[in-house]
Amino acid sequence: MSNVSWDDSIRRFLHQAGSPDPTPGGGSVAALVAALGASMTAMAGSLSQGEKFAAYEAQIQETLSEMRRLSAASEELLHADIESFNGYMAALKLPKATEDEKASRKLALESATLHAIEVPLRLMRLCRDGITSTAAIADSANKHVISDLGIGVILFEAAARSALLTVEINLRSMPESAMKSRYAEQAAALMDEMELRCKAVLHTARQRM
Repeated sequence: MSNVSWDDSIRRFLHQAGSPDPTPGGGSVAALVAALGASMTAMAGSLSQGEKFAAYEAQIQETLSEMRRLSAASEELLHADIESFNGYMAALKLPKATEDEKASRKLALESATLHAIEVPLRLMRLCRDGITSTAAIADSANKHVISDLGIGVILFEAAARSALLTVEINLRSMPESAMKSRYAEQAAALMDEMELRCKAVLHTARQRM
């Protein structure tokens, strides 16, 4: 397994992501994309300061603070995705020669599967928060970088869609249950909410170009 650091160079991360090693995989890449979305919104906010933007200073500062939080959370989720995958693989390798071993392995796999669903769901919520916070300054941000702000929400949405696929593939291994339905509904609702907000921000961005 690859040993991935947030401080790796872009070149090294791309090499690792494209190698035969299963990590960093799609979940880690999605977390990185979310962080890039936060950086684009942060840049737009950072270039929307000074006397001209004084009336919007409080909201812009709030958005900048939120982008710092989301960037740090993205780093945590990148590593959480790798840990989740490693945990599932470890559960698969547990012995199953006896009935007790089979039962223990089954419980471990169920726990690992739930974790593998919860991590990308957390990333989806992060992306939802990122789009919401970006939307809050879409009308007031410096119009000279409004396209970059739009790119921020596109990246958040792309990261969320990627995380949704991870949720869906892990849901397939769960038996039908109220919990499975609840996870599916949560993911679908988050994606629907983000699509609407992303479209609204992009509409505003295009109008202000």
